[in-house]
Amino acid sequence: MNKENMHTARKLLNGETCLVQGFGNSMVPILKSGQVCEVSPILDYSDLSKGNIVLCKVRGHVYLHLVSAIKGKQYQISNNHKHVNGWITKNGIFGKVTKIL
Repeated sequence: MNKENMHTARKLLNGETCLVQGFGNSMVPILKSGQVCEVSPILDYSDLSKGNIVLCKVRGHVYLHLVSAIKGKQYQISNNHKHVNGWITKNGIFGKVTKIL
């Protein structure tokens, strides 16, 4: 089991699917603090859509957060309470939640 951090991000970038445990209440009720998710590497970024939960890095912090908007090659990242963390490119997105356990 991995936490939401850069170690997990590196595994995803190397093509590994990971079980990730997120912490905090920013994604409640979709994800509860400590809940485990399966996160898979992204093979095709055109498959990302608004509402997907991704493991990403925004302003130096690694999160399991929502893609809340897409503008060209930019992705807006937010929590489940509509707080916008910022805009990132695909280089800041490491994997996508494929299953909530």
